[in-house]
Amino acid sequence: MTNVLLQLVFWSSVIALLYIYVGYLAVAHIFSRVIGKPVSRGSIEPTVSIIITAYNEEKDIRSKIENTLSIDYPKEKLEILVASDASTDRTDEIAEEYSDRGVKLFRQEGRAGKTTTQNGAVAKATGEIILFSDATTVYSPDILHALLPNFADESVGCVAGKLVYLDDSGSGISKGAKSYWSYETLLKKAESNACSLIGVSGCIYAVRRGAYVPLYPEACSDFIICTVLYRQGLRSVYEPSAVCTEMANSRVENEFGMRVRVISQTFTDLWINRDMLNPLKSGFYAVQLISHKVFRYSAPAFLVLMFISSGILAFHSSFYALLIALEICFYLIAGIAWILETRNVRLGFLAAPFYFVLANLSSAVGFYKFLRGERFARWETVR
Repeated sequence: MTNVLLQLVFWSSVIALLYIYVGYLAVAHIFSRVIGKPVSRGSIEPTVSIIITAYNEEKDIRSKIENTLSIDYPKEKLEILVASDASTDRTDEIAEEYSDRGVKLFRQEGRAGKTTTQNGAVAKATGEIILFSDATTVYSPDILHALLPNFADESVGCVAGKLVYLDDSGSGISKGAKSYWSYETLLKKAESNACSLIGVSGCIYAVRRGAYVPLYPEACSDFIICTVLYRQGLRSVYEPSAVCTEMANSRVENEFGMRVRVISQTFTDLWINRDMLNPLKSGFYAVQLISHKVFRYSAPAFLVLMFISSGILAFHSSFYALLIALEICFYLIAGIAWILETRNVRLGFLAAPFYFVLANLSSAVGFYKFLRGERFARWETVR
């Protein structure tokens, strides 16, 4: 009886993991074909406010402002705001140098965090559409011509662009991040076509000014914004032709810390908005939230259950002995890759198992911090 129960635990965990990483993508793709509604794009030219949120970005803010000023759009319809979260370096000073070219500085006093700073900047913005950006993100000149036509569809409240990570370090962490983001991009396409995005890239998403609702300080704004809009009957869509680039993290501690912070914030957002996890209320959007976020961040638990159950079963079965041996080898490889990464040794194919373990470990730590009541309103520049 015990063996039967352990086998049930093992294979249930395997099935759950297969759904998390393969099955859900297939489900979202199928639903995009069955219930998907195309976006009615059209030629529009609304006023736009671009908000560049920054904290101590003196190294990159000048090039970011220059990049933003080079966007192909009527200057009289484009407003640029640098939203500084009480920066203590020359970020504000550099931004003010561009005041004669129409760049405005909004300074949030008291180091209140990214979300609060964005809230304050939106309150000052005059554009019909708000485009959120980061100080290290490089936009293509046609970015607005790619994003804005989607807003001709009155059911669209948010349009997310495509983030492409660049890597000049060759590190395993940056390779893993690029591979992970490629997978996320496939999910974004399917979710956008099926129902609505449930999250966007924080460095490139545009929102209708009239639909923006000030968010609580600890919110992961680029995640919860889609839920806030969906409550209003508006969907968030993905526009792959709106491309921006950013350098990928090349240091383990930076990537791990970022993922822990984002995951902990996401758990907070899910808890506050737990009513949206009810399919009877929010339909397929609830399925997306549960599959993409709740199940994904539960993967560490399924991995642990699979490891423990196969380890016990290995004492009575050569088949499970082989499986636990393979699992141990996988984690040893990931551990060796982690050590090599800290010594700046290029990982090659080892980057995949290394990043898989790092991502799941960060999910476990992020959940632990959420349970402890830790909240992340402020962020640190790690570049």
